[in-house]
Amino acid sequence: MKKIDLEIVALSHSVTQSHNYAVVLGEVSGNRRLPIVIGGFEAQAIAVAMERMIPNRPLTHDLFKNTLDTFNVELKEVLINNLLDGIFYAQLVCERDGEEFVIDSRTSDAIAMAVRFKSPITTFDFIMEQAGVVLEDEEEKEDQPIIAEDVSPDSYDQYSLKALRQMLDDVLETEDYEKAALIRDEINKRSGTSESGEAS
Repeated sequence: MKKIDLEIVALSHSVTQSHNYAVVLGEVSGNRRLPIVIGGFEAQAIAVAMERMIPNRPLTHDLFKNTLDTFNVELKEVLINNLLDGIFYAQLVCERDGEEFVIDSRTSDAIAMAVRFKSPITTFDFIMEQAGVVLEDEEEKEDQPIIAEDVSPDSYDQYSLKALRQMLDDVLETEDYEKAALIRDEINKRSGTSESGEAS
């Protein structure tokens, strides 16, 4: 299966759900984005590492990194390897003394580790096809624009696919990635694709 290289594009607070965040992974050699809804603790773990903050005591992910470092284990890659029933799955691809081994992980934890190790993040193309979002061309938008901010997430099912795609463009432009994930899920649901989100 074809692998896609990803990078962290944004980490944004959820507008509609106060305790949720969205980490947005962008395709390095393309324009698709992969929003993943995560919890507050996981978002903090990623943000602390991205901002190179040093807490007074090691956070759980720092402790795990220190443990791997102590035993000369290198994190070679974080692979988001599956999407089942709306849940992303990930693996830590590690190496020690020339031997490679894989550790299963929640996606949010894997991303937090990737930031600490400065390891590449990858996924498979079929996951980007199912859960990725990309801006549509301007000419495909409705003549009368819908203001996405005024639309309740509970009413997405009342809009046409074309209208939903327009709203998706709007919220991506304002970097509201959590709402983008909800709109994307409604579009995917109509295409027979499962909703996507991070396991808690």
